[in-house]
Amino acid sequence: MPKSSGSYSTSDLSRKSGDIIAEALRHPVTITQRNKPRLVLLNIEDYQRLMKQSDRRTIGTIETMSDELFAEFENAVEAYAGEDEAGRS
Repeated sequence: MPKSSGSYSTSDLSRKSGDIIAEALRHPVTITQRNKPRLVLLNIEDYQRLMKQSDRRTIGTIETMSDELFAEFENAVEAYAGEDEAGRS
């Protein structure tokens, strides 16, 4: 009988792979090793959804920032630095 928590050890995975896979088709399942989470098994639809979400994220640098966003960033850094200086006094 699968655990209700959705967490199994690597030993469980060896012995009960069919039950664990069946559960992973319904919801993500954590695989632990030495009582630490190491892997997550999830169905292909969930995986594809996560990958699609990650594709929407973009990586930017200061050089690629718009002038407006850079100004906001600069103001936030200056405000933070001012707060830090005031806290040290």
